Amino acid sequence: MSIPPSELHHKPQHDPLRRVPASKPPFTLSQIKKSIPPHCFNRSIPRSFSYLVFDLIIAFAFYHLSTTYIPLLPSPLNHLAWPLYWLCQGCVLTGVWVIAHECGHHAFSDHQWLDDTVGFILHSSLLVPYFSWKYSHRRHHSNTGSLERDEVFVPKPKSEIPWFSKHLNNPPGRVLSLLITLTLGWPLYLVFNVSGRKYDRFASHYDPYGPIYNDRERLQIFVSDVGVFAVAYALYRLAMALGLAWVVKVYGVPLLIVNGFLVLITYLQHTHPALPHYDSSEWDWLRGALATVDRDYGILNKVFHSITDTHVAHHLFPTMPHYHAMEATKAIKPILGEYYQFDGTSVYKAMWREARECVYVERDEGSKEKGVFWYKNEF
Repeated sequence: MSIPPSELHHKPQHDPLRRVPASKPPFTLSQIKKSIPPHCFNRSIPRSFSYLVFDLIIAFAFYHLSTTYIPLLPSPLNHLAWPLYWLCQGCVLTGVWVIAHECGHHAFSDHQWLDDTVGFILHSSLLVPYFSWKYSHRRHHSNTGSLERDEVFVPKPKSEIPWFSKHLNNPPGRVLSLLITLTLGWPLYLVFNVSGRKYDRFASHYDPYGPIYNDRERLQIFVSDVGVFAVAYALYRLAMALGLAWVVKVYGVPLLIVNGFLVLITYLQHTHPALPHYDSSEWDWLRGALATVDRDYGILNKVFHSITDTHVAHHLFPTMPHYHAMEATKAIKPILGEYYQFDGTSVYKAMWREARECVYVERDEGSKEKGVFWYKNEF
């Protein structure tokens, strides 16, 4: 998708692979905030609920179609209708997931209890431990771009990548890696902290006594587990009553689509040849928050409530509701200048390119910035 010249700060051309500056920016967070219209920080309960209710109505409509009309279709047609339902329902439920994510950021309303109640119900329904992920995700926002303290998709130096990485650095290997990442990446991250921050002992989002959480958070981790197990039990009862195939077709496959989109969106937000990572000698919060990229998912930008194409603004101001994020993004582009990164490469091409180019991170030889690391792929 082409970008209007005004969106590129009047530059005739924009190279998305051109590295963003890794030096300290000449502006502050306060200066960025002043460039944004004040109303963009206002949270509205009616407006937030309007997006949620709309998503739930569409999701219920797809559910009704899948259980009432698809089974009535003749054999060739229903085999085509089910994948279409899975994709559409998966996209809509990803939007629901994003609203729950906003609740975790206290961006849904001015009331924390309401945000947590809505977020807990929505995320539990999608088998996500709400408070567990809320706290780990908050730490991700506090430490984005840090090789030591970031929580998700933390790249490894060349010396620490697994021995088999070089054998997967080819087209078949990349297909296998992407397939595993998109299908199993989310549950593996939640259960085993795969691709997450390195801890000195086993870490899991389901373990209240694990190293991810502190003593004040442990009770809420138990509550998160109860929410997930309650939904899992309800699904078990549904499977006993209506059959496992019914649950898999109506709920299970759309959930796989949701999980795949979550991993893909997060991966592409933080994995890019032009983005730096920092060790403790160089990292600071603002540079870390700017080490992310906005992408273009076409119509899915709207379905996903702009988490895809306004992610830079989201990292700078995570309590801002999604329905103001695009206006804020347009406002901050002039002050961010070269520190703002947008890549309009199609999602499929970008996914393949990043899997090929972004294998590990390493310092540039001869660079004066010893604590700045860039993605590389040479073995």
